[in-house]
Amino acid sequence: MFEKILLPAIGETLYMSLTATFLAVLLGFIPAIILILSDADGLNPNAKLYRTLDVLINTLRSFPFIILMIILFPVTKMIIGKSIGTTAAIVPLTIGAAPFIARLIESALKEVDKGVVEAAKSFGASNFQIIFKVMTVEALPGIISTITLTLITVVGFSAMAGAVGGGGLGDVAIKYGYYRFQTDVMIYTVLALIVLVQCFQSLGDYIYKITKK
Repeated sequence: MFEKILLPAIGETLYMSLTATFLAVLLGFIPAIILILSDADGLNPNAKLYRTLDVLINTLRSFPFIILMIILFPVTKMIIGKSIGTTAAIVPLTIGAAPFIARLIESALKEVDKGVVEAAKSFGASNFQIIFKVMTVEALPGIISTITLTLITVVGFSAMAGAVGGGGLGDVAIKYGYYRFQTDVMIYTVLALIVLVQCFQSLGDYIYKITKK
């Protein structure tokens, strides 16, 4: 049972979670930078831009993932060619996680000591240099924690994706544990998810300690 059912499902969950988190970090970093720049205390204040992006991010974050996934079926089909399946699930997972990670990265960047930013300005650093060579470097431990938290959240989202044909451990739990009343499969699925989360958290904590030094 483990090799035929659980092992492929674990592989699918890892594939969905890692790929979606990577893409969400790339997508989320862009609005996070814009928010930092356009904030009232930012490097290039723009109240209208900040409020517009702020509302957009909050709106996207307010959607329950299962609803977001269903709403995005047409978009997913347009991008992937189908609306269900492991690869298809990556699209809503990415879109669902991107605003979440954007807000967390923004918070991490805001925690950077303003004195460090002012010092960089005094040396004639451009906004680009301040963002990527000063603030991002100083906020790296916080960003690592953000990525870890997002990855764990995406693992939970990927389990929900199984309810609508997303594959992975969630799909196994529903097909075998719920519909076929195989309690042992449900238990193994939950244990596998717990182990994955613990591994990701431990790895994230380790990298955080390294970057914190």
